[in-house]
Amino acid sequence: MRKSLHYISAACITALFFIFSIEKADAGILTLSQGLRLAAENNRTLKIHQKNELIAESETIIAKSAMLPNINGSASHTFLSHAPRAIFGNTSVPTSEKNFSSYSIAIQQVLFDFGKNKNLYEASRKILEAKRIETQLIRNQILLEFALAYLDLLESEKFVNVAQKEVESVASHLKNAKALFEIGVITKNDLLQAEVRLSDAQQRLLKAKNMRSINASRLNNILSFPLNRELQVADIQESLFDYGLLEIENAWETAIRQRSEIIIVKKIMDSIELEMRSKKSELYPKLFARLSYDYIENKHQLHNANASMTLGMSLNLFSGGSTKAEISKIEYKKIQMYEELQSLADNIRLEIDKNIMDIRNALDRIKVTKDAIGLAEENLRINKVRYEEGVGTATEVLDAITLLTTVETNYYSSLYDVKRAESSFLHSIGKDLLEVYK
Repeated sequence: MRKSLHYISAACITALFFIFSIEKADAGILTLSQGLRLAAENNRTLKIHQKNELIAESETIIAKSAMLPNINGSASHTFLSHAPRAIFGNTSVPTSEKNFSSYSIAIQQVLFDFGKNKNLYEASRKILEAKRIETQLIRNQILLEFALAYLDLLESEKFVNVAQKEVESVASHLKNAKALFEIGVITKNDLLQAEVRLSDAQQRLLKAKNMRSINASRLNNILSFPLNRELQVADIQESLFDYGLLEIENAWETAIRQRSEIIIVKKIMDSIELEMRSKKSELYPKLFARLSYDYIENKHQLHNANASMTLGMSLNLFSGGSTKAEISKIEYKKIQMYEELQSLADNIRLEIDKNIMDIRNALDRIKVTKDAIGLAEENLRINKVRYEEGVGTATEVLDAITLLTTVETNYYSSLYDVKRAESSFLHSIGKDLLEVYK
């Protein structure tokens, strides 16, 4: 009862904090650290997986009960068609009443079973530990999903700004083209070309805004907010990433030591080993003690109540080979988990290598595109001046606008690719993103 009240109180506190967090997020701009904290506390997928811990905890209680005394009580009333009698020579005497009640209570305790129940209990505890770590694994995956969605939203906002800037530049060019057309400096073809390019730029702006809305809905979904809720996020001004972590061998060692998946598999392997010991103990005898107290209503019996104590041994002599088959099955599971551990380690190494290459590749792309933005802006300025002076063409101006848009898009794509790769790398070596972006 006390435990139930504890869960109810915790749920109430979580609900109140959730409401307060939403109100606080509505009042201002959501930062990455705030969003990660909200995702860790409110995500529905995480709450579902947390129930697996409670299920595993119940399994440990069930396993522990086998080591405790087994107490049974019974009460019955018997109705006989004939009263039992015993024959002595030519006479018979009653031995029991025709209708009678009986009561019994018995306590049985396993004294020694070669560790069968103890190993099963320890195996269930290992599974419970694995479930708790699995909850952390799900939590870390959700945090990574949130961080990537957050960066996608920031990137889409930059793309909206770039597309808006392109629309404004083409609209400005169209305005100049109309003025020049009215005084007869250019032909109608230049005017039509500018109008078509403006329509194309507006289409890209609409697509960018739509993608921004989709990314905002993704973020709201992770936070368990309404999907259409207005969401404003703060940009990440500086990187907190430690590039010393990119040393491949150190990264591998850190991942093998910290990744939840590795720890979970090792816990399961420990559980399988304990399960193996428990199953092998079934080949040996089990010693037990039994205390009982029985009472039968019978006026013909000298002692209606009787207490007894039994020391016994039980041994399964033949089970059709099921015990050996179960042992073989567990051995195969152990081999399977070992292979899974090796495969998991290989996949983690591959994941780390990929993230390191993604980081370095994106950093190289940033270096290439960062200076190109200034060059593209200068190119656009020159072509605008040339066009206004009647030296350049409308195509050159429009191409310069497109070039600037492409360069800016590539720069922001590279910038957020670095940040996404950094988050993925930190997750791949087992870092807690909530602590990293604290």
